[in-house]
Amino acid sequence: MEEKPKPIFEKRIFWDVNFENIDYDAKANFVIERVFERGDVQDIRNCRRYYGDDKVREALLNAMFLPEHRIHLASAVIDRPITDFRCYTLRQLNPTLFPY
Repeated sequence: MEEKPKPIFEKRIFWDVNFENIDYDAKANFVIERVFERGDVQDIRNCRRYYGDDKVREALLNAMFLPEHRIHLASAVIDRPITDFRCYTLRQLNPTLFPY
């Protein structure tokens, strides 16, 4: 069986794990979430090429956490409203105190 070539991502995205030992297929949700959380446009393009739009959409909609500005980016990329994202609804259920 032919293996897909590994996607090319910046090492800074995976600063807390051993970059050479990442299993891109078994840990697909982790990789997709991390790329959308910390990656740039080229990393997101490589992620979509490797996993396909359906897998990326599923992983992002079920993600437990994404920063708010990245939720808006993911919403634009997969063309879904932010209210469909699990991390957005979890954030709405647990509001933080106003910082001032």
